[in-house]
Amino acid sequence: MSIDKNKPKDYIFATTRQRVDGIIDKADSALDKQVAGNHYKKLKIQPVEFAQKNELNYCEANIVKYVCRHRDKNGAEDIKKVIHYAELLLELEYANKD
Repeated sequence: MSIDKNKPKDYIFATTRQRVDGIIDKADSALDKQVAGNHYKKLKIQPVEFAQKNELNYCEANIVKYVCRHRDKNGAEDIKKVIHYAELLLELEYANKD
């Protein structure tokens, strides 16, 4: 199956299931690479994979990203980013709905 022939909605990122099915070789997966550190690679499900599969928007995806890495990277600074993105999400999604 060629990725070029798939419709965007049918495209699935390189997951364990795909690797087992032989669609994408483990050595070819971008999920097996990380620039600077290993705080995402060591997770059972990487934030980018979770966000993509669950169709999260920018703020939601960043909340997941920062909450997953705070213990291994920037500590309290990452939690402050989680709070900031939650505030942005609240303002952008719900400001005029009260």
